[in-house]
Amino acid sequence: MQPLIKKNDKRARFWIILVSIIIFGAVVLLDSKALKVPYPFSFNVHQFALANAIINSLVSVCLVVALIAIKQRNIKLHKNTILLAIVLSVLFLLSYISHHLWAGDTKYGGTGVIRGIYYFILITHIILAAVILPFILFTAYRGLIAENERHRKIAKYTWPLWFYVSVTGVVVYLMISPYYT
Repeated sequence: MQPLIKKNDKRARFWIILVSIIIFGAVVLLDSKALKVPYPFSFNVHQFALANAIINSLVSVCLVVALIAIKQRNIKLHKNTILLAIVLSVLFLLSYISHHLWAGDTKYGGTGVIRGIYYFILITHIILAAVILPFILFTAYRGLIAENERHRKIAKYTWPLWFYVSVTGVVVYLMISPYYT
């Protein structure tokens, strides 16, 4: 397969790390509650959380389709579905930031074993979501410059982590949505 972009590892590394740090910083800033912005819409702010779950579901589907496509050597379908998953992930990020900017905290109300399960899923989701972005971007970069062997090596780790984050995002939403006020 021919490269879609010109190889420039130094520039790519700079931009991937910069974008990853900025996005991580924005999410941390939102979580710190240091930023207060009035809610400008008339619809329920938790519709953003529903949008997040739908988008994460679509990302999960794209990742499965991309995996099947590459196993069948359908590189074009693989590339297109991965790029769609990246675009959807950007939309997810915008919706996620919007939700957390305006919704505030929601306390999980489950008790007993389910509470422990919820927090295990939530904590692993948060940790992996915090670290997956540069992996996704480096993996995509290696694919776009047609460094197929390096792409495959990093994708073996990126795909399952990204898939876990997208699926557990939906699970977290389903578990906490009854407690939205």
